[in-house]
Amino acid sequence: MTVKLDFEECLKDSPRFRADIEVVQNDVSELETRLDKLVKQCHAMVEAGRVYCQTSKSFVNGLRELGHQCTGDSMMEECLDKFSKKLSIILEAQGEVIETTQKSVKLKLQNFVKEDVRRFKDVRKEFERSSECLERAQERNAQAPRGKVHEVEEASNALLNARRSFRAEALDYVLEINVIEAKKKTDILMAVLSLMEAQAQFFQHGNQSLSELDEYRRKLNEEHTQFVLNAAREKRDMEQRHAAVKKKDVSYDDSIMDFSADAANGIAMEGYLYKRASNAFKTWSRRWFSIQKNQLVYQKKFKDQPTVVVDDLRLCTVKPSTENERRFCFEVVSPSKCCLLQADSDRQQQAWISAVQNSIASAFQERREDPHSPRQRCSSMSAGTLGGGGGGGGGADQESEGCKALEEVQAIPGNKQCCDCGEPGPDWASINLGITLCIICSGIHRSLGVHFSKVRSLTLDSWEPELVKLMCELGNTVINRIYEARIDEITIKKPHASSPRGDKESWIRSKYVEKKFIQKLPETGRNPLLRRSSARRNRATTQDRTVQRPPIKPKPNRATLPRSTGLSPSDLVQKNNSGFHKDMDEEEEDLSGLHPGALLYRSAALQNFPVMADALAHGADVNWVNVAEESSTPLIQAVSANALAACEFLLQNGANVNQVDSNGRGPLHHATILGHTGLVCLFLKRGADYNARDKNQKDPITIAVDNANADIVTLLRIAKMNKEMREMDGAFGQSGDDTYHDIFRDFSHMASNNPEKLKRRSADPKS
Repeated sequence: MTVKLDFEECLKDSPRFRADIEVVQNDVSELETRLDKLVKQCHAMVEAGRVYCQTSKSFVNGLRELGHQCTGDSMMEECLDKFSKKLSIILEAQGEVIETTQKSVKLKLQNFVKEDVRRFKDVRKEFERSSECLERAQERNAQAPRGKVHEVEEASNALLNARRSFRAEALDYVLEINVIEAKKKTDILMAVLSLMEAQAQFFQHGNQSLSELDEYRRKLNEEHTQFVLNAAREKRDMEQRHAAVKKKDVSYDDSIMDFSADAANGIAMEGYLYKRASNAFKTWSRRWFSIQKNQLVYQKKFKDQPTVVVDDLRLCTVKPSTENERRFCFEVVSPSKCCLLQADSDRQQQAWISAVQNSIASAFQERREDPHSPRQRCSSMSAGTLGGGGGGGGGADQESEGCKALEEVQAIPGNKQCCDCGEPGPDWASINLGITLCIICSGIHRSLGVHFSKVRSLTLDSWEPELVKLMCELGNTVINRIYEARIDEITIKKPHASSPRGDKESWIRSKYVEKKFIQKLPETGRNPLLRRSSARRNRATTQDRTVQRPPIKPKPNRATLPRSTGLSPSDLVQKNNSGFHKDMDEEEEDLSGLHPGALLYRSAALQNFPVMADALAHGADVNWVNVAEESSTPLIQAVSANALAACEFLLQNGANVNQVDSNGRGPLHHATILGHTGLVCLFLKRGADYNARDKNQKDPITIAVDNANADIVTLLRIAKMNKEMREMDGAFGQSGDDTYHDIFRDFSHMASNNPEKLKRRSADPKS
């Protein structure tokens, strides 16, 4: 006898079990309907012999429909299909000779419906009643306040009794389901066999059509006899197992909580948890959670599409939560959200925490074993380099350089701890601030919006060389000297790695959004205009020539930056005033009175990243216009100094790549005039308009051709060609040609790592 439902699945009371119960109930209801219909058809055949032929056809059709309903059982489906076809032939010539046979069929099926189906319905009502009691007891137990011991004890006892009663009724219900499933086969088969035996006796020598079924009937009789014997034996074994399981204490879930990373169905852990909603009411809902495919998901019903809580377990962490009134709570924290969950007991809480942690470890193990993962590629590249292979391709060199660059970012002073809470080993970064972050702080930064912080993973995301170069120019130490300059004057305590998420979020918002801890610049807002010295005015006349314009001031050495000198950015402004950097052909400027926009403008030409970050922290407009210098912007100033990382820093902080000066020239025009190939590549990747014309009606391509700069001409033409190809492909075209991406990637690496290779000119002035 085939077991329809398993007793162990019954104890879990999972959505899968509920779905199977619903299918069985629908099957029994459908079976009852069809059997009632079949009985009425048989009764009509007996009572109305005059219309026997018509009613007999309906009866045969009823058998055929019953066979279709038994599509899951090939034996019954085949049996009913064969018999209904043969009966259709026999009934064309058959008279009123089968009345007694029809009565026996009618009586057998009526007894099944009136006795067995009714008993099934009674057990079903008891099961549904105990299920409702269990739900009420679970809700009451979950709502029991931590501090009221008597209410907790009362709720726990009520839940214990309700669970014991429910599981007892559930076991009885499953037994009844399996029994009626078996009895359905025996009774229906017996009724049909009785009918066929009567027909065989009626035709003394047998009709040719019926005689063709003799062999099949004999085989079916043998199978039925064996089936009855097997069913009786299995029923006895099932009753014994039912009695043994019923003797156990099934009030607790300890025996059915289990983590299996290698489960055949891919589900490492599953069970009920309460989930707190993220709405204003913070309501709690009981849902069926599971860990599968490196994801944490939940669903209300078995047929519902699972809702994903954590899309990738490698990006989350889990920890107990004691900040709320409910017991057995824990948090699953990812960069984008924090989900608060509640188990039914302390043991289940620990089991779920352990399961999530083990799943995270398994996900990372699979990632390391994947030969296509970034970490594995880095390892293989390093191994190839150490092995002395000299014939590697350019792509392998770039991968190896990218891995070394990421190590360099993490080696910047202060970057080995999270910038905001100090947790060691941070593997996330804010690219517009130039800092490294832990996973919790990165999620808080992401919630601030990209206008405050742009978050990336140091290990999972791809990094362009100019971004790596930018990250190496700043670091946690430099940024904290700016954004935490007045931390000693304020009573607010900086959070540490084990601080609650709420404390970290409050600190980060105060630090970056409200900017409570920055040091005020001296006398800001006094001098909104900057004027050029005579030497710079003389140099301005060469802007239309092909000779490269020298930077306004030399880039300070890395040793002079605040993280190595111990100076704050505000101190650095004062030191600039006292002659820290002197231009070779200009007198020293006084920067102490500049407002943030002008300070950003000057520091962009100096490539002084700490002062640029300081100016932005004090509210500098990244697109500030200096009317006194042909409406130039900080980005154009960085172009004049050929400062690739400074341009990337300004772009990441919202600089407009297409903003033009009074001559109608944007950053791309200036980079083309000065022959800065790396900057041209950067601006094209950031969406610069290569068709824009200046007041002389010259676009960047024309300027590059006039200046005989073959590299820049190549970049501009490839960018234009790539855009035209995408427009020809339409809305469903690809994002770009692979050759385009390969060339721009090569130029980016060259501009960041070997800029001297870009100082090339074409011999043909019109090439």
